[in-house]
Amino acid sequence: MVEKRKRQRLEELNEITISVIAGAKNLPKEKTVDIYSEDISVSGAKIRGNILFPVDTLLKIDFTLKKLQRQITILGRVKWIKIVFEDKCYEAGVEFFNTPKAAVEKIENYISWKQKNISREAKDTPLWILAQINEEKFR
Repeated sequence: MVEKRKRQRLEELNEITISVIAGAKNLPKEKTVDIYSEDISVSGAKIRGNILFPVDTLLKIDFTLKKLQRQITILGRVKWIKIVFEDKCYEAGVEFFNTPKAAVEKIENYISWKQKNISREAKDTPLWILAQINEEKFR
């Protein structure tokens, strides 16, 4: 599969709140919870939840990244969808648009900070533990 991502993503689960702005009928207009971002970059995120958002649905996404004190609000457009479990769980790729410069900077700084901490943690981890983790990933 060809990688289409424009920016580096951080794989991290974050609880988010979504409001549908436009483009979808029969979806709740009030804020929707029980939705999570699975990864994020300055240009988009993969989300997962119990609501199927059709492609091109416009969303307002409110989230607080782990370790950040302030909430970030971003507008996004659904670019792709995937049914994980019929009528129960869905994934969607959301591309951000009209993102305020301050929000972009917060996300960039957070991703950079997290990746430095992850690589530092990996560097300090004994090799036998890293080998065991990698072995478990590929089982």
